[in-house]
Amino acid sequence: MASSSIDKQKKQPIYQQIVTHFIEEIQAGIYGPGDRLPPERSLAQTFGVNRSTVVKALDELKSLGWIERKQGSGSRVLEGRWGNRQTPLSYLRSSLSSPYLQQDPYVQQIQHLRTEKDVLDLYTGDLPADLIPDFTFPAFTWEEIRKESTKVLPTGYEPLQEILLQHLADSFNLPTNGQKLVITAGSTQGITLLMQVLLHAGDCIATEDPSFLFSLPLFSTMNVQLIGIKQDSEGMRPAALEKVLKEKKIKFVYLNPTFQNPTGHTMSDHRRQAIIRLCQTYQVPIIEDDVFSELAFDKVPPKLKSMAPETVIYLGSLSKLLGSSIKIGWLLVPEALADQFAQAKKRMAIDTTIFPQVLANIALRSFDYHQQQRTLLAEMAQRQQDLLQLLQAFQENWQWQPTKGGLYLWLTWRHRTLTRKDWSLFLANDCLVAPAFLFSNDTNGLRLNYTRLAKDDLPRFQERFTKITQQLKEQTYERNH
Repeated sequence: MASSSIDKQKKQPIYQQIVTHFIEEIQAGIYGPGDRLPPERSLAQTFGVNRSTVVKALDELKSLGWIERKQGSGSRVLEGRWGNRQTPLSYLRSSLSSPYLQQDPYVQQIQHLRTEKDVLDLYTGDLPADLIPDFTFPAFTWEEIRKESTKVLPTGYEPLQEILLQHLADSFNLPTNGQKLVITAGSTQGITLLMQVLLHAGDCIATEDPSFLFSLPLFSTMNVQLIGIKQDSEGMRPAALEKVLKEKKIKFVYLNPTFQNPTGHTMSDHRRQAIIRLCQTYQVPIIEDDVFSELAFDKVPPKLKSMAPETVIYLGSLSKLLGSSIKIGWLLVPEALADQFAQAKKRMAIDTTIFPQVLANIALRSFDYHQQQRTLLAEMAQRQQDLLQLLQAFQENWQWQPTKGGLYLWLTWRHRTLTRKDWSLFLANDCLVAPAFLFSNDTNGLRLNYTRLAKDDLPRFQERFTKITQQLKEQTYERNH
């Protein structure tokens, strides 16, 4: 760390220069998650400023989500919620060309290891290739594709919109009157459109805690604040949400109520009603992220969209069922909003190409779509059951709750608080999972994609998970003695 990064001749206040300095050092890995910053007195001396200036800079870093400060313990880089760190506008402008990405270092390690042989990748959010339904597609001539492309509107490919609306009405009882579909290139593009149309820099969104939104760096690039609302096995807690709605100006509440990512929880019927009533009372719209809707083993509570069509924007996807190479998602919105989303796509120069839309249309209209879906769900349910049986031997150290669909199980360590150093044991043992700190400031849970464990993989997983659990117990003993 050098004082040369602080220029007292600059127009930018000195405390902001100190904030920028530490953001750059954290982004560069000079300070990692959990690392302690130098004492305030030492920093004041290094930067040649008053201690009060340092305190102001550290308080700003805390409010932006980069560090935590505890009296008597000093300041240290936060372990959790890397993707939700905010950037002051002064840094945001300069960081657009920065070589450092807002990606969690742990995720960077996972991306590197995923290509290694014999690694168990239970981190990824996709079905394994052997489970993806195998639909038969006809051969296309260039003239046929050109003809189909004339049916593409600003909101998407008309035949796909038609079959999707029918599918959503028949399968999920979703409303179609007064509603319009906007086709997107997967759910991530849908989230990007929502941000462009509904949000401005400095806005606040409420979502579940933990939530996969906290792992996405795109919110911090817009300087949008995510506020986590604690949840239990029934979903987001209404009392906690109401407290935030009273205290802050929330632009919308973002919910993943069915097979929530990362916990796998499904919000109960009465909890859904309570959340809708609250949002209607405070006139706050709801985004219902329902990308796992095609992966339900059993009946689930009604969609929020079917309960309150004008309050809820519905985000869906076929990519979880058909594979991430077919990037097809959609927004089901009141007609008055549809043109705004279509114009935003045009303004941002993003498009949903004709080929995946044609393939998705054929798959949904296939005579064996529902049979292939049932076959897939039966195999998924069996894989979850096989894993749950294996996990019985780990009850003393881990707890979990079965799900009725989706891709994920959520396991929680029963003992002391885990650190990032503890989670590196999973990487060292070639077992890739998603630790809780990616989604929350909690550090004791993990998300595991159970669908990627076929019967032949279970012995390897059992061996590695046993070794990791034993190592965690040994580290706990060493710290306690």
